[in-house]
Amino acid sequence: MKILHWLDRHIEEVFLVLFSAVMVAVIFLQVVMRQFDSSLSWSEELARYSFIWLVYIGISYGVKKDRHIKVDVLLLVLKNKGKIILTIIANLLFIVFAIFVIRYGTDIAMQLLSFGQKSPANQIPMGLIYLAAPVGMGLTLIRLLQNLIKHIKALKHEMQVDKELEKLG
Repeated sequence: MKILHWLDRHIEEVFLVLFSAVMVAVIFLQVVMRQFDSSLSWSEELARYSFIWLVYIGISYGVKKDRHIKVDVLLLVLKNKGKIILTIIANLLFIVFAIFVIRYGTDIAMQLLSFGQKSPANQIPMGLIYLAAPVGMGLTLIRLLQNLIKHIKALKHEMQVDKELEKLG
């Protein structure tokens, strides 16, 4: 149970640090090698694929920390219950999108894995690169469901507070 709790709190951070470190190290190595009039054929490809995974895992991290860019003009106008309802609707729409990406992204990745296509320089199976979308959106879906549960509980609490205020008034 302790491991699951730790993973819930840190899984995105571990992957983000890992892919960032790989990307920075490989790009740094490429820059150093160019100073010696030599070039690495595989470095840009590995950095690019690390960046792709970084982006998709970053989506999940943004949802977890509630740091995504959003238009919050409506949120400024609405009261507490309205804000929660609007957030729930937005999360439901995002869940539909995440499920779409997971389904079709997995189909594409599995198809590429079955074809055996590999990247030119590193010979990485391209299906593994394309798995970034469904894996990242899978993590995002988990975070969206966690947020949805939290917001539904908050909405129930707001409704209970409203009932209590009605009784007093």
